[in-house]
Amino acid sequence: MKYCIRCITPVSRPNMECDDTGVCRACLSSESKSVIDWSERQAAFLEVVNNAKALSGGYDCLVPVSGGKDSTWQIVQCLEVGLNPLAVTWKTPGRTSVGQRNLDNLVTLGVDHVDYQVNPNVEKKFMLETLRRVGSTALPMHLALFNIPLTIAVRFKIPLVVWGENSAFEYGGPKEEQTGFRLDEAWLRRYGVTHGTTAKDWVSDQLTEKELTPYFGPTARELTNVLAVFLGYYFAWDPQVTLRTALAHGFERRTEGPKTGYYDYADIDDDFISIHHWLKWYKFGMTRLFDNLSIEIREGRCSRDEAIDIVRQTGEQRPLDDIERFCQFTDISCDQFFKIAETHRNRDIWVRRGDTWTIPGFLVPDWEWT
Repeated sequence: MKYCIRCITPVSRPNMECDDTGVCRACLSSESKSVIDWSERQAAFLEVVNNAKALSGGYDCLVPVSGGKDSTWQIVQCLEVGLNPLAVTWKTPGRTSVGQRNLDNLVTLGVDHVDYQVNPNVEKKFMLETLRRVGSTALPMHLALFNIPLTIAVRFKIPLVVWGENSAFEYGGPKEEQTGFRLDEAWLRRYGVTHGTTAKDWVSDQLTEKELTPYFGPTARELTNVLAVFLGYYFAWDPQVTLRTALAHGFERRTEGPKTGYYDYADIDDDFISIHHWLKWYKFGMTRLFDNLSIEIREGRCSRDEAIDIVRQTGEQRPLDDIERFCQFTDISCDQFFKIAETHRNRDIWVRRGDTWTIPGFLVPDWEWT
């Protein structure tokens, strides 16, 4: 295994590339933040705002939200510039109580809100099918949370959709895909965590096109009059900064510590998201912790050696309770789940030695393989 020489991101991560010196694109993107004229970017955002207000026939913008801190930050940013937003949520079947409280609080900030729930019988079939075929429980989630807001924006004739971070920038996409204009079909296929698929690719005898209706998005022609932008293009995105804004406006974090990763305030609204992150261990030889700690390194709050030590002490964070909940939802046994997960173990990075799977060249030399 090879890793970025600055952070702890492995080259096995999707869209991960390093330059000739061994530095990943995500670190290079982060480095560029120091030379960006953020006042100029914020002025550009105000132009976007004014254009949306001029085109609006009611709602100036649509903001896709969950029960997370970034959702609160996005709503606050939009309200502070005088936009009239419609907040839209894809309701996860694994919504947590703290996620619900944070959504309720977000609405009290002064927005209309649509909580869009997909037929759970369709969701369980879809999630189980994507787990079996591509090793992802979250592919239906990503299709829904990207396409449902865009569909509603088109139907309500809302001229602007405001997303949070641009993962192509924060995690190292090509330069031309880091600009903030705009979230389109090409961006979604590469960075929408859908394995390059659309809802049409999942139509089968078990999942009909009608059943998958919520997962289909608008056509490119329908989106002609909708601009979808990332706030992370106009404001220097940092999870600690968005957290402070969210906390100041009533956001509630976990009290038990992080379920997955490094942050006790991220991924707290959905019991099933931890499974998506944990499956990266089989597929890419990394966990959510690697992503979070790499951000901390780039922001200067953690050294690489400190991050490696945290990984050593934390372990793989196998979310057994959430896996059990997922199995109950999809009507399979935990043994079946782990047998399916095993079929997605990446043999390019994992090597079996006796009864134990290991990753040669792993970040932590004295890792205790089980």
